[in-house]
Amino acid sequence: MYIGRFVIVAPEFGAYRVSSRSFPNRQIVDRDGTLTVAPTPDAPENDNPYVSYNCVREGGASVVVGNGSHVDPIAEKLDLGYPARDALASALLALDYEKDDYDTPRVAGVVGEESYVGIVRRDALIVDSVAEPTLVATYEEDEPTPIEFAADADDDPSDIARAAYDLSYEHAVCAAGVTYDDGDIAVGFHNDD
Repeated sequence: MYIGRFVIVAPEFGAYRVSSRSFPNRQIVDRDGTLTVAPTPDAPENDNPYVSYNCVREGGASVVVGNGSHVDPIAEKLDLGYPARDALASALLALDYEKDDYDTPRVAGVVGEESYVGIVRRDALIVDSVAEPTLVATYEEDEPTPIEFAADADDDPSDIARAAYDLSYEHAVCAAGVTYDDGDIAVGFHNDD
């Protein structure tokens, strides 16, 4: 099944995976702890504004994961002291779903003292607190749903990213993983083999 891009958020860890049929030539690069989805060197040129973006960024004492330009304003609101729920809800509402051919939803999560997952679709804005690994995706699985996940907060963030990459959903491109331990944040990623 193809569910597009997705986040998995749990109380002390999270993951983000790029799955794409249209733009598979992408990778995650580390820019001083902020993880960015960017075209690979061999990617054809394009002018799509949704292809490259920060997908993991620290904000306040938490870390944000997500599928687009909304990651930055969520992190900035956390830096200003917004509660995680409010940072997610206000940024998702302000930026709304992507105005592309598919009305692609924006998905995001905050991993920290309190962890939340959120989505803004054409017909809804949903932000939920999480007590277990919870998935939300741009297509099909577009409501926060608990998921059996083969990684946890004791794993290295790169292993969490690999576990998200290896999930059986179609068209995996790259993935990111994060952990949170009493304010200590670690990030990692996995690119296509």
